[in-house]
Amino acid sequence: MAEIRDEDALRRLYGHPGGRSVAKQLDRLDRHCLDFIALSPFVLIATADAHGAADVSPRGDLPGFVAARAHDLLIPDRPGNNRLDSLTNILATGRVGLLFLVPGVDETLRVNGRAAIHDDAELTARFAVGGKAPRTVLKVEVEEAYLHCAKAFMRSRLWDVEAQVARSSLPTMGEMLRDQIAGKIANESGSTSGPSVVVEAESQEAMVERYRAILY
Repeated sequence: MAEIRDEDALRRLYGHPGGRSVAKQLDRLDRHCLDFIALSPFVLIATADAHGAADVSPRGDLPGFVAARAHDLLIPDRPGNNRLDSLTNILATGRVGLLFLVPGVDETLRVNGRAAIHDDAELTARFAVGGKAPRTVLKVEVEEAYLHCAKAFMRSRLWDVEAQVARSSLPTMGEMLRDQIAGKIANESGSTSGPSVVVEAESQEAMVERYRAILY
């Protein structure tokens, strides 16, 4: 297996993008992009830290939860796990890549640009739900926007009901976390003897109810 180390070698394998693939890239959100975002309940946020370590994080809410105009958009930051991977990366580099999805639609929308974190009360109040405002709102200045073709979704059959995987095909989230956390605690203890570390597994039902209580 040969490792490809430069773009010339890569292009010899793949060639160059066709005219439409290049021409479709915009420096703003046109009416089609804005309509797509208005229908989207889900966006993936890609970031990297100052050393280039990358991260992708999901954001979801009711369709239209992202407020968009031609040259910028606003994404409320709902309660999460407080790791803040995306936000700390943005503090380091000020850049994001976004991928918007619409259920049932195989095409996606890609948006790249500069990002900043805002916490002024008037702005966060715009995104309050049930009287609960997000702590911060992410403002993205659009530099690139383009629609992405459907091939990946066609191959994966992501929206095909017949291709859905039963939740029971995997352990519950609580069971998986129990195994992962218990192993880490055991390793951090530095002990290979004595009683094993026991971490209780939260049931799927209890986890879902806990999430519902802190969605906003």
